[in-house]
Amino acid sequence: MGRNQEEADSGNIQPALKLLRPILLRLVYALVSLLFISAITFVAADLAPGDAARIVAGEKASPEAYQMIRKQMKLDRPMWERYGSFIAGAVKGDFGNSYHGIKEPVAVQLKANLPMTLRISLWAILLAAFVGISLGLLAGLKENKPLDRLILGFSTFGVTVPNFVLGPLLVLIFATKLDKLPTSWAVERVAPDYYYLILPVIILSLRPMATLTRLMRATTIDTLQQEFVKLATAKGVPRPRLILRHVMPNAILPVVTAIGTSFGFLLTGSFVVETFFLLPGIGHEAIEAIQKRDTPVILATTLVAGAMFVIVNLIVDILQPILDPRIREAQI
Repeated sequence: MGRNQEEADSGNIQPALKLLRPILLRLVYALVSLLFISAITFVAADLAPGDAARIVAGEKASPEAYQMIRKQMKLDRPMWERYGSFIAGAVKGDFGNSYHGIKEPVAVQLKANLPMTLRISLWAILLAAFVGISLGLLAGLKENKPLDRLILGFSTFGVTVPNFVLGPLLVLIFATKLDKLPTSWAVERVAPDYYYLILPVIILSLRPMATLTRLMRATTIDTLQQEFVKLATAKGVPRPRLILRHVMPNAILPVVTAIGTSFGFLLTGSFVVETFFLLPGIGHEAIEAIQKRDTPVILATTLVAGAMFVIVNLIVDILQPILDPRIREAQI
């Protein structure tokens, strides 16, 4: 009896260990990706036209003052040495100090601005997933009917219209003409925070919402043509149960993967949206840093945005085998 129990326990542990291997491999890939992102950003910032030390010193600064500032900013060191110093500090959460203003630590700026980016990104992806899955399912169930064409038209609009066009358009309608929503974030707010985030979240979510809608529609149509659905229909399974128990769980699996990819659009889109609505997020901070050649801030915001993207995709990769037994069995 004891030996049989041990064999059973061993049989349960082996698949778990085999499933852990691809997860650990994805963690390694995630770390390599972040290292690659940081290296590309560092080289691009270093080779970009302009001189951060000259911007800080001013055009009228003497050569001696200019060289002193370059030394204080450590720009006189070789590129590989500065990059190594940045990585060593980033591992500890130290991204150096900003070149401008009161020259406060970049980590302090990130701590102040990251919550806003996380807030609008999470709200936007939740809104995009809920509406995209719902509309895509409806469109797939009503293939080639008026509702399907209407939803396809909406999704085409969402995919083709960029954020920098949609932002002014919605502000013109809802803020200027109807006077229902604020035009930008305000330090002295007279309403709850969500009131100021309605337009940014909608604008940010529209593109991934449209993408998920089209994907969910395609997978729903494909699932409806599968033999197990036809068999369930022939057995007289009620339509609501057929959709909820058989169609939707299978159609939604590729959409879960696409949510991770769509999060990348949210991060890049948030830079535009935050700047347009003056939201205190890392996107707005990054745009200002690029204009000022504030390299520590550029590197930190890019690395944090990259880390957020990698983490979301890592979570999706881990969820896939949990949600889909076929993927789990293939990995084992």
